[in-house]
Amino acid sequence: MSSPTHPYQDPSLSPAQRAEDLLSRLPLEDKAGLMFQPLAALGDFDASGPIGYPSTRTLLERRINHFNTLQAPSARELAQWANAVQTEVRKQPFAIPATISSDPRHAFGNNPGTGLAAGPFSQWPEPLGFGALDDPDLTERFGEVVRREYRAVGITLALHPQIDLATEPRWSRTGGTYGQNAATASRLGVAYVRGLQGEQLGPHSVAAMGKHFPGGGPQLDGEDPHFAYGKEQVYPGGLWDMHLQPFKDVLAAGISQIMPYYGVPMATEYEEVGFSFNREIVTDLLRRELGFDGIVCSDWGIIGATPWGVEHLIFEQRMVKALDAGIDQFGGEAIPEILIGLVRSGEVSESRIDESARRLLKEKFTLGLFDDPFVDAERAEVVVGATDARDAGIAAQCAAHTLLVNGTTKAHLPLERGISVYVEGMDPATLAGRAHVVASPEGADVAILRIAAPFEQRGVPGDLESFFHAGSIEFPAQDVEHIAAIASSAPTVVGVYLDRGAVLTPLLPHIDSLVAEFGASDEAFARVVFGEAEPRGRLPIELPSSTAAVEASRPDVPSDSADPAFEYGFGLRYEDWRPRPRPTDAERSATTVARRSGGRYRLDRTSIGLLLKDPEARTVLAEDMPELFDHPMLNVSLGMDVRSAVAMVADGVDETRRHSLLSRLAAL
Repeated sequence: MSSPTHPYQDPSLSPAQRAEDLLSRLPLEDKAGLMFQPLAALGDFDASGPIGYPSTRTLLERRINHFNTLQAPSARELAQWANAVQTEVRKQPFAIPATISSDPRHAFGNNPGTGLAAGPFSQWPEPLGFGALDDPDLTERFGEVVRREYRAVGITLALHPQIDLATEPRWSRTGGTYGQNAATASRLGVAYVRGLQGEQLGPHSVAAMGKHFPGGGPQLDGEDPHFAYGKEQVYPGGLWDMHLQPFKDVLAAGISQIMPYYGVPMATEYEEVGFSFNREIVTDLLRRELGFDGIVCSDWGIIGATPWGVEHLIFEQRMVKALDAGIDQFGGEAIPEILIGLVRSGEVSESRIDESARRLLKEKFTLGLFDDPFVDAERAEVVVGATDARDAGIAAQCAAHTLLVNGTTKAHLPLERGISVYVEGMDPATLAGRAHVVASPEGADVAILRIAAPFEQRGVPGDLESFFHAGSIEFPAQDVEHIAAIASSAPTVVGVYLDRGAVLTPLLPHIDSLVAEFGASDEAFARVVFGEAEPRGRLPIELPSSTAAVEASRPDVPSDSADPAFEYGFGLRYEDWRPRPRPTDAERSATTVARRSGGRYRLDRTSIGLLLKDPEARTVLAEDMPELFDHPMLNVSLGMDVRSAVAMVADGVDETRRHSLLSRLAAL
């Protein structure tokens, strides 16, 4: 190895010393480029970026070297792309290595604005499921798995944990939290940061970004500030300090970065502007009072898309206000030329740019990126989704199941092996070896239904708004009637996926047993209901009894609805449970699995992901709409209902062909 020419190239010096030396050499263009973190597309550097972003080549030409990635077709491809980016930045004068970041991608949620389904990575419950278990040791081990898998593919910055408190049951981001309890969020947030970063940030760490400071969750009407109608954050119960506490605790644990939310604090002592524009929040509270000297990255798109409270300002003025507030980096933006212009016009001092660039460079040095930014693509395929991690993930999914009702009929849990079952909402093949699957509830000993918390489908399919599960948490009357009709024919077990609150009250008179889960595969669910694994969760959020009760509650106060259907912390246990063996191959072969013929799917309620597990449905899709399989948004749309997914893909497709597809699917 050749001797270093400059101090910043000398690994024997501290990250702070190296950053200071490099900063003194950088031109303004490179300093400004550090302060932006846009989305970048895998693959061809010259192809257009995702969701309207410039190509990767253009981003590199702008001296940008922080990239947020959505796609992950395979561990090898992600690692190869990361290496290609690192090779490209080494051609620049100062060869500043790239920091590649990711939203959560180890669970089931699929929203390009908040988190991604696991794909090639090991799959675990949503953070809300960890809240149901409240097990710091498990959470830290999970963080270690995330760190190992991220570093294997070149990701060195985690845009998580989300340590907001889910005190408003309608909030669409509840699933990304650890629930409503501040002590739980603190315990698990600290454990997760320790798993990602280690005892201190270093060359083998993944930097953690805690969000959303000073605590999202108390959203007016439960709406989300990604959108103008959800920008108001309110504290009628006066519990500002409770929402802040988890952030104090992760700061004490040494978290590397913090992200303020889009929301505007209403009727508080603070200026009524979005938190990233709020000097009282970022500089006075976070920096001075709480002593944080790490990186503060804005949430995505505050300058162009979500400038709440400063809508009247032009782009340049918004940027100046955010810089004055104390923001170091603009998430989701790719406009360093505006920042450069502000410095050259004298509206922003270069010393202010140096302040943020210094922090950003120091983290890159600390993470070892200047010394060795490359990864082994072949090893990535071995590390990512390794058997031990997948097994641990499924075990956590099982454990997080929360038993809410356990009936006394044949639907009493755990179910007996070898019964006849009718199934909706899951792949019936999963039950092979456990039960005989029949085509109608009338012929079943027990009906098993997997459903999800209700939401209002908003926006144009494929647009950001369409991915947020927001609005009413009441099940539509047709859903209740459908479940009641099945339950009238067979004792019924319902498993409900809770990515936020749900009013389960209308279901209770009809069903026999009820299990809540927070991200679980069909296999994990089957293991729980057939007694191969035990449901050990307790509700991490209160489940209200009605919309009226929610509307009368205070958004910043946990457990504030009158007469809840299920209280926070509730969870039954199996009596005298002993783990049953999983089915053998011989047992699987000896059972019959039938699929319903005619009316198998309700296309406005069934996810496209479930259809893709059905060989017959997949064949129909391949024949009538082959473009679905190559659509760039398919991997983040698997939870979208079939009609919406078809509408997203079928833009410009002949209406006759679209109608034919839906008719054939409805006839299955």
